[in-house]
Amino acid sequence: MPLSIRSLLAIVLTALTLAACMPMAMFASGSGAAYSGKKSDWGTYVASNEVNALCLSPKLRFLIWEFEGQFGRKVIMSSGYRDGRHNAAAGGADNSYHTKCMAADFYIPGVDKQQLIAFAMHRSSAGGLGCYPGRQFIHVDVRDRPRGYNRPVTFSGC
Repeated sequence: MPLSIRSLLAIVLTALTLAACMPMAMFASGSGAAYSGKKSDWGTYVASNEVNALCLSPKLRFLIWEFEGQFGRKVIMSSGYRDGRHNAAAGGADNSYHTKCMAADFYIPGVDKQQLIAFAMHRSSAGGLGCYPGRQFIHVDVRDRPRGYNRPVTFSGC
C-alpha cells in the first residue's frame, strides 16, 4: 500500500477515534424561546447572574453533558457553586455539595422533570438526586454513593 494511502487511512482512523470520544452534548441545542435572554457561563446556560457555573468538578461537568446528550438540549442551571454566604442565604445544608463544586440544580426546557429524574436514576456518576415538588429543576451531585447503593441517594420528593 502506498505511503499516501496509509497516511490518509491513519488520519481517518484517528479522526474517527477522536470523534467517538466527543460528548454528544456538543450537539445539544440551546436555541428557542426558553433560552432567550439566558446568559451562558463557561458553556452552561444559567438562570441568573447569581449562578456560578465556573467551579464544577470534571465529574459533574461530564454528568451534565450526559443529560444534554441524552435529551439533545442544553441544561439551564439554577444553582451551581455557592460560597458559604450564598449557600446559607439559599438555605443550603452546611456540608452542601454546592460548596464543593460537586452539585448543580438544573432543568432542560421542553423536557419533563420526570424524564430527568428517571435518567439520573440510571447514571452511575450521579451520587445524589433531589426532586423538589413544585419546582421545575432537579438537583444532582457527584458524591460517592454509600456501599451497596446502585442508584443515587435521593431526597426531597424523589
